[in-house]
Amino acid sequence: HAGAGRTRKAYPSTLILAPTRELASQIWEESRKFSYRSWVRSCVVYGGADIGQQLRTIDRGCDMLTATPGRLVDLIERGRVSLANHLARDFLRDYIFLSVGRVGSTSENITQKIEYVEDEDKRSVLLDILHAQPKGDMGLTLIFVETKRMADTLSDFLLSQNFPATSIHGDRTQRERERALDMFRSGRCPVMVATAVAARGLDIPNVTHVISYDLPTDIDDYVHRIGRTGRAGNTGIATAFLNRGNKGVVRDLLELLKEANQDIPGWLETLAREGSYGSGGSGRGRGRGRGGHQSGGRDIRKSSNNSWGNSGSSYGGGGYGGGAGGYGGGGYGGNSGGSYGGGYGGGNGGNSWF
Repeated sequence: HAGAGRTRKAYPSTLILAPTRELASQIWEESRKFSYRSWVRSCVVYGGADIGQQLRTIDRGCDMLTATPGRLVDLIERGRVSLANHLARDFLRDYIFLSVGRVGSTSENITQKIEYVEDEDKRSVLLDILHAQPKGDMGLTLIFVETKRMADTLSDFLLSQNFPATSIHGDRTQRERERALDMFRSGRCPVMVATAVAARGLDIPNVTHVISYDLPTDIDDYVHRIGRTGRAGNTGIATAFLNRGNKGVVRDLLELLKEANQDIPGWLETLAREGSYGSGGSGRGRGRGRGGHQSGGRDIRKSSNNSWGNSGSSYGGGGYGGGAGGYGGGGYGGNSGGSYGGGYGGGNGGNSWF
């Protein structure tokens, strides 16, 4: 340490970097438990909080420092934290990497469901899923989206539909993020919409359902997302909305489902084998709307057995290919004439998505 009258400098023996403020706080709380009644002093620093208070904490001594990158750089530039001898070079020369399970795999405690949903239909399908959850279920639902704007937009939409919801993303203030997390953890807002970065690594008990409203482009991000449920031996459900905009992740997703011994929709296997979404028209209209070009292909979604309700309901009338109406009545492209049938390929059935 520096002499009298000079600014003291902390020399932590352990540095833990976390990408977000919430994750840094969570790690720090756990480190305090492990270091209880020991000589190890644990500190945490992150942006959006009073740096003066953080500096005073460091001045009292710091052996284990948990930090976000931005605030760490700030402290180093101020000369308050020393990375003497280049920690990475000195301490990671012959390190041991310890993992529980294979890196990149998913838990068999998580039931994964893959649903084909066009972008314009995601809201209605999401509502059907939320309505289908058991009444009085104390579980929490975490919904992942790709953009900050979508996080706010979707949470506002759910609130308008009488679902207690909140959102978390990088543009919210630290106080807003902490309040959203507190309301979610406590169950006052059992639905939270989040961007992947904001919620990555968070350990929130009682998350029973993770919904990838927007699928990520990288399979590892998908694994991190669904890992928010099925923790500590508990079971959970992970639902992903997939459409032709996600073709880049289809093959990796299929392999992941196989490794985790999950039920795989036949249409997803067909999609992976073909390696592309084919050619021809799309037929994006609702009901008896536009049918698209008659390409003569087959409707690869008809073999899906996924359902979220009883036959004839808005979501799940016998899955994507069966039932009497609503979402799945007669299948996509089948000769149904129902509220969703007849679209996606024409009115005479037998057509693919393309």
